[in-house]
Amino acid sequence: MALAKVDTEAFIGEVIESSTSQFVAESRELNGAPPFGAFIKTSGAIPVYGLVFNVCTHSIEPNRRATAYGLTEQELRNEQPQIFELLKTEFEAVTVGYGDDRGPRQVLPPQPPGIHSFVLPCAESEIKALTNNGDYLRCVLSGNRLPVDDLIIASVRHAWAARAFDMPYLVGIGKDLCRLIRDDYDRLSSIMRRISQ
Repeated sequence: MALAKVDTEAFIGEVIESSTSQFVAESRELNGAPPFGAFIKTSGAIPVYGLVFNVCTHSIEPNRRATAYGLTEQELRNEQPQIFELLKTEFEAVTVGYGDDRGPRQVLPPQPPGIHSFVLPCAESEIKALTNNGDYLRCVLSGNRLPVDDLIIASVRHAWAARAFDMPYLVGIGKDLCRLIRDDYDRLSSIMRRISQ
């Protein structure tokens, strides 16, 4: 598969740490990370699809924390703009698939995304292909360090929005969740109730 040309205006981050099951990216802009539960992809010969599960902003110096100044962000930008050069935003994603000649596949990739690969938001068509059934939720349910229930809710909402809130899709995902979480009715009920709120 040939390397796809990346629109350098569209990328939202750059991979700084990766494994087969998860990756971390530094946001292109401070506080510019994609929202929790958003579907993203990496550039490269084999695009890797992920689901954002954590976003954090912190100091670029590992042993130094940001300090409170008692000013609004705009006041701080006006008075001490250099402070913002010492901060960065990172986001973490759990891998939910990869792309090949047949399109997005709901399995782990043969290799993790390359360090310094660009990260882009998924197109609506890619979200639909990745979420055409609830199989992608298995990656969420089996992931380490994930806020599982909230990530299921957010990702299903994104997938449902890509389908213009089509009710039969939500019913199908509900059935998939019933199979995946069949032993915990209270948990399943809570998830489904919060998805549709």
